[in-house]
Amino acid sequence: MPFLGQDWRSPGQSWVKTADGWTRFLDEKSGGYVGDISSFCKKDDHNKENLFNSLNYDVAAKKRKKDLLNNKTKIQYFHQEKWIYVHKGSTKERHGYCTLGEAFNRLDFSSAILDSRRFNYVVRLLELIAKSQLTSLSGIAQKNYMNILEKVVQKVLEDQQNIRLIRELLQTLYTSLCTLVQRVGKSVLVGNINMWVHRMESILHWQQQLNNIQITRPAFKGTTFTDLPLCLQLNIMQRLSDGRDLVSLGQVAPDLQVLSEDRLLWKKLCQYHFTDRQIRKRLILSDKGQLDWKKMYFKLIRCYPRKEQYGDTLQLCRHCHILSWKGTDHPCTANNPETCSTSLSPQDFINLFRF
Repeated sequence: MPFLGQDWRSPGQSWVKTADGWTRFLDEKSGGYVGDISSFCKKDDHNKENLFNSLNYDVAAKKRKKDLLNNKTKIQYFHQEKWIYVHKGSTKERHGYCTLGEAFNRLDFSSAILDSRRFNYVVRLLELIAKSQLTSLSGIAQKNYMNILEKVVQKVLEDQQNIRLIRELLQTLYTSLCTLVQRVGKSVLVGNINMWVHRMESILHWQQQLNNIQITRPAFKGTTFTDLPLCLQLNIMQRLSDGRDLVSLGQVAPDLQVLSEDRLLWKKLCQYHFTDRQIRKRLILSDKGQLDWKKMYFKLIRCYPRKEQYGDTLQLCRHCHILSWKGTDHPCTANNPETCSTSLSPQDFINLFRF
């Protein structure tokens, strides 16, 4: 049976068997070989340089391989093809299962966070993984997770946008890690416990950086938001899908405070996120006997999940079972590939790997 593992006689080198064992040839043309470094150092400078270059090359190759697997690796590992075949069973042609960690490695999330249409989708996916699926990731997938999270934090620090969204993500991840670290003896985390403690310290550092952000007022002195007609201001406010953004906007100026309390604005927000049946179960009347849509909204978000909407999502081809980002070409054998693709929410993506 041939030896399939990595032999100490590396491929591409010449070896000769001597009384002392196998010895590596230094130069095939000269016919000489290396007995030991000390004896070889007595030879000419040309051979010395060849030996040291060979040794330096081996050391550099090992270092690159070690750095790739090291926790400090900053490059996400993913396959050259930015799609993945999702299979749920073993066949004669394909063995094993497709795991969440494999999908996380193969799909290009590092580039996705740079796209404003995909940013919220990736952040929501990171949050769901932090809540319950962190232990489902392989070791390299967990490293990729932390590296992508660091890139997300750096992007928010530079752009000064989506600060609250990332704060909630970091808090969720930190809470989950606190629970998992306490269960060290049950092998719930891949890697050394000190590595995870270091990662938790990094999360605390990122939280501190986000808390210290000072949003600078732009130097633009042209038309501002408050200079627009009231109908346009309300129209823009109706585009906000989070009630907390409306509250924050109302704290900017007294005029905006009045607009942010508009009942029709909060009514549309409730109807956008929740069904009529859910709204009827949580009716709240004001002192004037009218429905208090603002209080109803914050009560509803505590009881029901809000509607999620993203500019771009991952999609699954029902014909060939290939998962990819929308617009990514994959080897689909269907006559009309566009009609057999289904968009997946972040929760659907997680459920896809719960076999």
